[in-house]
Amino acid sequence: MKDFALFSKTSTFGGIYALFLVNRLQLLYFIILMPNYLIDPYMIWGIIGVGILSQLNLMVLAKWLSSKFFAKGYQGYVQLLGEKTVRICAVIGLLFIFLKLTVIILGYVEIVNEFIFPSTSSYWFIFVLLLSGGYIATRGMENTIRFGVITFFSSIWMLFLFAPFFKPPIAMLYDLYPLIPTESPFNPWKRLLFIWSALGGAEYLICLAPWLNVKNKMLKHITIANGISVVEYVILFIASLFFFGSHYLNKSDFPLVHMLRYLQSPIFERVDIIFISVYLLLFSFVSALFLLFFYGAARIMMGNQKKQTTRMGFSICLLIILISLFIVNAWIWKDQTKQIFWLDLQIWFGALSYFFVPLLLYIAMKRKGRV
Repeated sequence: MKDFALFSKTSTFGGIYALFLVNRLQLLYFIILMPNYLIDPYMIWGIIGVGILSQLNLMVLAKWLSSKFFAKGYQGYVQLLGEKTVRICAVIGLLFIFLKLTVIILGYVEIVNEFIFPSTSSYWFIFVLLLSGGYIATRGMENTIRFGVITFFSSIWMLFLFAPFFKPPIAMLYDLYPLIPTESPFNPWKRLLFIWSALGGAEYLICLAPWLNVKNKMLKHITIANGISVVEYVILFIASLFFFGSHYLNKSDFPLVHMLRYLQSPIFERVDIIFISVYLLLFSFVSALFLLFFYGAARIMMGNQKKQTTRMGFSICLLIILISLFIVNAWIWKDQTKQIFWLDLQIWFGALSYFFVPLLLYIAMKRKGRV
């Protein structure tokens, strides 16, 4: 029987792969919700400002990605932090990974349920999406990273679908006023925190130590990725302001999808279905990546990282996540108040992981260098 080697290494990947990964990780479920959270035109500056802070954070992360500890993979983390600390971090990581997975999968399933198949049970879509992610994950980490390239090029073009919203009579400049707040903004810190969390995801590159070629300078590529993400956020936010106006933007749960329903095409009757269907590739890819992260963290937690990966072990992780998704969907996601709480939880967890993971690794590396 062929070995079930999920984490085997036969080649390494350069910075261009990091670009594709970081950019797509920054453009997940939160970009679809983004206009509903930001609302006011002056938050354009919020996106740009937080994008600059994100770049500073990526500079710290790049220091770690180019370090000798990162190049050693798991042994580098053990050498820097100690095996017990690494296992504790793996346990904490499981919680962060699971929370992100639930928001990604249940958020996408809700969109499919609302716009394409409203009469079909959401549990079927959860099963199908997780199964597609699981199948990609069984091809191994190397092939999953390669699939990220396909995901990038298959979804980046969708930005052009929103070009019609920048033409009159939809585009009116007064919809972009005020660019400077005339009164005290409502919950500005929460909106900025949302942007910071949405731009997170690059910190998960630390899980790809064996496969990333540190000889390639990562900073240039992840800088480009972050810049593309910020431009995409700004363009989509401006497009939504042109279409809805700031007074009506928070009336829609998924503004970007509703905007595409407005478009008429001589080829496709429903442009929004194209958008949602193409996004299936992205969400399947990210699900696969985080399933592998989850399985890897579980192996480290149990001290099995040196043993061969098994179909049984991966299947158990997959089953645990599937059951957990069903529970969260039934008890939390279907209740609007609880769903908002769960999203707020992910906003906080995503923001904290994006800030502290690069910073703490950098501090630990500097302290180790002085010993």
